Amino acid sequence: VPYGAFATCKVLQKKVLIIHTNNLTSLVPKSCSLLSLITVKVLDLHDNQLASLPADIGQLTALQVLNLERNHLKSLPQSIGDLAQLQVLNVKDNKLRELPSTVSGLRSLRALDVSGNELRELPRLLAHVRTLQTLTLDASSMTYPSPDICSAGTEAIQQFLCKECGIAYYPPSQYQLPTLESDAGGTSVDGVDRTVDKYLEEESEWQEIPVIHLSSYSSQEKKAQEKLEFERRLNAGQREQALLVQQLNSHKDEILQTVREEQQRLEEGLSKHQRCLEEERLKLLQQLKDTEQGIASRIQRLLEDNQRQKRSSDILKSLENERIRMEQLMAITQEETEQLRRREVASAMQQMLAETYKNKLLQMSSESRRQDLVSQACSSLAEMDQKFQQILAWQELDQNRAVSQILQQIEMQKDAFEALQVKKDLMHRQIRNQIKLIETELLQLTQLELKRQELDTETLQEAVMEQRRTLGCLLQQLLKEKKQREEELQQILLEMEAKSETKQENYWLIQYQRLLNQKPLSLKLQEKGLEQQLVNLLLELSADQYVPVFAHHRISLEMLGTMTARDLEKLGVTEAGLQRAILRRAQEILAVTTTIPELRRAEDTEVPAAPEPSAPSEEPPSPASPTAPPLQWEHKSECVVCMEQETQMIFLPCGHVCCCQGCCERLHSCPLCRQDIAQRIRIFHSA
Repeated sequence: VPYGAFATCKVLQKKVLIIHTNNLTSLVPKSCSLLSLITVKVLDLHDNQLASLPADIGQLTALQVLNLERNHLKSLPQSIGDLAQLQVLNVKDNKLRELPSTVSGLRSLRALDVSGNELRELPRLLAHVRTLQTLTLDASSMTYPSPDICSAGTEAIQQFLCKECGIAYYPPSQYQLPTLESDAGGTSVDGVDRTVDKYLEEESEWQEIPVIHLSSYSSQEKKAQEKLEFERRLNAGQREQALLVQQLNSHKDEILQTVREEQQRLEEGLSKHQRCLEEERLKLLQQLKDTEQGIASRIQRLLEDNQRQKRSSDILKSLENERIRMEQLMAITQEETEQLRRREVASAMQQMLAETYKNKLLQMSSESRRQDLVSQACSSLAEMDQKFQQILAWQELDQNRAVSQILQQIEMQKDAFEALQVKKDLMHRQIRNQIKLIETELLQLTQLELKRQELDTETLQEAVMEQRRTLGCLLQQLLKEKKQREEELQQILLEMEAKSETKQENYWLIQYQRLLNQKPLSLKLQEKGLEQQLVNLLLELSADQYVPVFAHHRISLEMLGTMTARDLEKLGVTEAGLQRAILRRAQEILAVTTTIPELRRAEDTEVPAAPEPSAPSEEPPSPASPTAPPLQWEHKSECVVCMEQETQMIFLPCGHVCCCQGCCERLHSCPLCRQDIAQRIRIFHSA
């Protein structure tokens, strides 16, 4: 059915729709509703290809005649019982096997034709249709009621059904059907309603309803007069209908033009809005793609650096083990005891313990401040600061007393030595830096995954999941290495304690002073032949992890000036940008050295001075980790459970960083990927 037919019926409020003898397979066109035919009273659909009726056919509450003869209907919808004004229902020559029980709601049904179907039984509730005058069916093929009853006529069938339902039977003549509607404010019957009556008369002729003809002359004369009166009223109604059609046609073009203009304007606005949305979506997808590519490149560099550091860790580990073994084998001489600066070393120990305690205190203060900000706001901050200042004042007052206690208490000296040993241990520091870098990358990957979920896209989803799993496995491996290294340092400490002399005084103070007097690895390598300018060049470019490699291959500044990027790649320097920077910086230093040879001779004769052990020296630069800039986000990551606190926990093995410390205690599976949580790791955000 074309769209214009429904639109015309809706605008002009048509009451008769005849579309028979077509090849229709569906009644309602796309983007249309049956409510457009709400005023239709006659709907003729015979001789089509309809296999089913719309489920909401019951919305046509004004329908009085429905002709579905010679279609392919297999069933009628349940909502057909809502057609309370339906008087004629013709479903002849279809494929119906049963009638719905809702036909009992057809309170005005006068004629029902179900012949030419596969119907074997009538619904018992058909007895409630009191107005049924004509029921046409194939009596020989019926099983309920029996063929004898069906052959006896409509009245016998209705009496049988009423008896089955346990209700009394009344003939249809006792039930008055509702009269046809008249025009608003007029006394004449509407032309469309008269068309309904005419259609009903034709339908009665199709069904061959027997008509009792009176033989008396007076009855024939009365019928002739009624016929003349009917023709007169029909002519008057037709004139009124023609006038109404003329008035409606005068406004139809204006209404349709207005509708077309409005539809065109809406379509233009919609297409423009869709183009804007498509441009924004493409832009966001490109940004996400660039971000994912950046993260993938940084993760690749991180994995390459990890492999490279594993290759160079053997050299560092052998040097570190040699140093520790040599220190264990060395005996504490009387000269070292005499030269012991007890007061100075004790002060350094006290400073180390104070720093450790201060860090713990700062961490506790930071956690308490974060919790108090939610409940107490600014007043709690001032109170916390006052407590912190008071604790610091107490520390300053008790500093001298702590120094004297450290000189007397061996356990405190041992704890200070253990803290400094862990702090100066190169391998432990490398593992910590790598763990911190992986935590940052996991946090950024989780934020990127949440951003992708907001945009409802699954681009490169498998790549991000693979990267997150790889980082999670790498983090677990580094945590095991960190724990193993701490156990090794603890075992070394136990061996030193077992080998110490029982009556040796100030044993741990002397060991602490030795650790302070130890020269950094870069200075040791320089004394073994690596040039200071080359060391400074690598430190300047944040490539100090390659210092042992250059020392192992005995690379000098002159050799570096003649090398190429391929030579550096063979040595293990795989970053293309770092290769170019090292070669360019080496050539600049060689040019300056050639121009001013006196500076080179002065540097050759210069003797490096050993650092003073009066206080804990600054940590030597830690081996460089991947230096890719972190991804900048517009907002801080928040817990996906409470949506208030920052993310503070890493879930392993999935690697998601999506919950705060308070919410993660109640979780057994990751809220993002639903994977079981095997391990939780607390992270601390830098201020």
